[in-house]
Amino acid sequence: MAQTVVVLDFGSQYTQVIARRIREASVYSKVLPYDTPIGEIKKIDPVGLVLSGGPASVLAKGAPKPHPRLFELGIPTLGICYGLQLMGKMLGGSVMSSQHREYGRGKLTIKKKGPLFKTLPGELTVWNSHGDCLTKLPKGFHALAQTENSPFAAIEDPSRKFFGLQFHPEVEHSEKGTQIIRNFLVAVCGCKGDWRMEDFTESAVRSIRAQVGDRKVILGLSGGVDSSVAAALIDRAIGKQLTCIFVDNGLLRLNEREQVRQLFRNHIPGKLKVALAGPLFLGRLKGVTNPETKRKIIGRTFIEVFDQEVKKLGKVDFLAQGTLYPDVIESVPIGGNPAALIKSHHNVGGLPKRMKLELLEPLRELFKDEVRNLGRSLGLPKEVLMRHPFPGPGLGVRVVGNITRERLRVLREADAIFIEELFAHRYYHKLWQAFCVFLPVRSVGVMGDERTYENAIALRAVTSSDAMTADWAQLPDKLLRKVSNRIINEVKGANRVVYDVSSKPPGTIEWE
Repeated sequence: MAQTVVVLDFGSQYTQVIARRIREASVYSKVLPYDTPIGEIKKIDPVGLVLSGGPASVLAKGAPKPHPRLFELGIPTLGICYGLQLMGKMLGGSVMSSQHREYGRGKLTIKKKGPLFKTLPGELTVWNSHGDCLTKLPKGFHALAQTENSPFAAIEDPSRKFFGLQFHPEVEHSEKGTQIIRNFLVAVCGCKGDWRMEDFTESAVRSIRAQVGDRKVILGLSGGVDSSVAAALIDRAIGKQLTCIFVDNGLLRLNEREQVRQLFRNHIPGKLKVALAGPLFLGRLKGVTNPETKRKIIGRTFIEVFDQEVKKLGKVDFLAQGTLYPDVIESVPIGGNPAALIKSHHNVGGLPKRMKLELLEPLRELFKDEVRNLGRSLGLPKEVLMRHPFPGPGLGVRVVGNITRERLRVLREADAIFIEELFAHRYYHKLWQAFCVFLPVRSVGVMGDERTYENAIALRAVTSSDAMTADWAQLPDKLLRKVSNRIINEVKGANRVVYDVSSKPPGTIEWE
């Protein structure tokens, strides 16, 4: 069995990035809540622990803390940001609110290399995000590095193999951050790098079979990467016990229903049923403009439609979903976890009691790139695996404001043109995600010597590795000019095209 490193989550939005960086080193990572009982951690028998960052202050009353015996387990431990402060305070050091808070890029000066900074240069640019700092080291620790305002920006207790970093090595902005994490894994934890996606596949198949037994599963198939890979994985595990349901909610892209049918016929064995529910969804969304309300209405209606399909099929025990880890971490409610709510996802958070179905989410610990690798191991084709992400609520969160059939038509046609030109210019596969957004902003235009007063379409294209951070893509002028010209000339109801140059953070990839 592959070695495991446990990441204890104290609410940082970067927790899943830490887990991903560990897996990139071919080491299996498992994220657990910060207050996981010691007994559960022992059962996993991890070769290393990572304490994540978090939004809380260790000085605050009720600040999240692990079990005190965590540091008595004899497991190599790395504390990051809040994790360093927590380790320092719990082991006898002192933490104070800093007079000079550090946010964003900073300069790290390495005083002593140790195993973490082995072979690295003496100065690094790193990413900070903290208002507290360690002011007194616990017994047995010494400093490895400092920043302008933190004398203990990196610390170690070599005898107990305890390490702490005040900055965030997991984010792309930290120079050599990935190497620092790898150094901890290899030089400190003794990781062999023996975890492969094939290991996850075998483990997931066993887990699905154990959870499902001889019962039946229903899965919502959208035709996107996540649901397609989930369907293929579950089919491998339980075969004919799985029925896939495709819900046409009236919020799909152009010709998507037929594309899904063709995809399913050619690549995923088993049963597919199509539920035509567009009028139901659009009726309930009439006049709704708040994006969170939209998501909740779409989520509830989605569940109801599934409930109806379950009744048609007879006894069904599980609802399977292609939930990914970023969906989970972004949907954690305030109070249930130290992390703050960003937005809700319609496929996260449980089912109404009346539905009486258990959730089956075999991908919920994976990132998008890992899901694609899993799909390759399952034999799914490139055109499925490399398709851009599509939100669960569909075009419902890409029509800003009120949703109408006419606005959806305009958006579908514009979006199809954008995607077509990205393929034609060989840019589609260079992007993480690209799509159009309908803006309820009307402006004056001139077409054929006549005055027009129509809506605007926003183009959104981003590059990313995990969707947790993203930069707007610098598309060629020639491509943008072609897309704009085609949309304005071919799509009735749109007379202006704008390009979104916002990064994540501070924005999100989707507009709503």
